[in-house]
Amino acid sequence: MHETDMTKALIVTVRKWWSEQPEKPQISGIHLTVGKFTCVEPVSLQFAFEVQTRNTFLEGAKLVIQETPLIAFCHHCQQEYQPEIGIEYACPTCLSPMEDIRSGRELKIDRVEYSSDSVETSYAPNI
Repeated sequence: MHETDMTKALIVTVRKWWSEQPEKPQISGIHLTVGKFTCVEPVSLQFAFEVQTRNTFLEGAKLVIQETPLIAFCHHCQQEYQPEIGIEYACPTCLSPMEDIRSGRELKIDRVEYSSDSVETSYAPNI
């Protein structure tokens, strides 16, 4: 279950940012973009996040996951297509192998929502 390791890395990344803040903000949400081709199960990631953030600075924070589809580009046909993960990766028109992935490998923190001194805001890390 690599979602557990991914969650640990997420917590370490957010903790680093949080610990650098002069006033430790209350984090209310973390927004992630997760591509379908990463093979990350959002439900498993949510579960791992809930378990690993208990009794930590992230307890009660919501993990919001935006999934992006797997989109490939066929240079032969000059068209984008959506391969069926685990079933068929070749171009549906000419059957050329998938060579150019345009979307679906993302795994990033989009933003962190937090409040400090009664002010709510968000932070978009440069990761």
